[in-house]
Amino acid sequence: MQEEDTLITEKSRFHIEEAILVLLLILSLIGIGIMDYSSADGYSYWLIMVFVFCLFAIIIGWLQSKHRSEDFKLVFREQSIHWATSLLVIGGLFLIHQSGRISQQDSALVVLLILSLSTMLDGLRVGWRFSLVGLFLCAAAVVSIYTSHFLWMELTIALLIVGATVLYDLWQEKRQNHDTN
Repeated sequence: MQEEDTLITEKSRFHIEEAILVLLLILSLIGIGIMDYSSADGYSYWLIMVFVFCLFAIIIGWLQSKHRSEDFKLVFREQSIHWATSLLVIGGLFLIHQSGRISQQDSALVVLLILSLSTMLDGLRVGWRFSLVGLFLCAAAVVSIYTSHFLWMELTIALLIVGATVLYDLWQEKRQNHDTN
């Protein structure tokens, strides 16, 4: 039986994490569209998204910490270090771009790949849904290079991810209910 001291139930936490997954996928699709239109704007967008992804990772960590301040302090410290190192690497990329060794369009793709890796790795800490967003970002970067109508493909992939996570969680809930009976 689950403890009653948690402020948010497991089911509520699932809904919040699923909503965050959907929101991050939507923001990713917007970024892919922006990057296709303007690589300079795409670079800026993905840089801003590092902060957005960090914020959502902290929120998920807070939900998982069961609102205990000592747990949240640890989550906040780990997330801050993780995302600060991602920004450090992006800063290195910016310097390489400024030297003329890499184009603006290529820089935007590399920022997307850095965000993808950071998100996948952070998913090991905050949950597999976050890793799926990272995998989606990686796929989006690769697909956008090889196809001209990539936004439709990426939208399809995002919908498949959301559908698969909902079906998986429903299956898990049904299995848990079956095991408790």
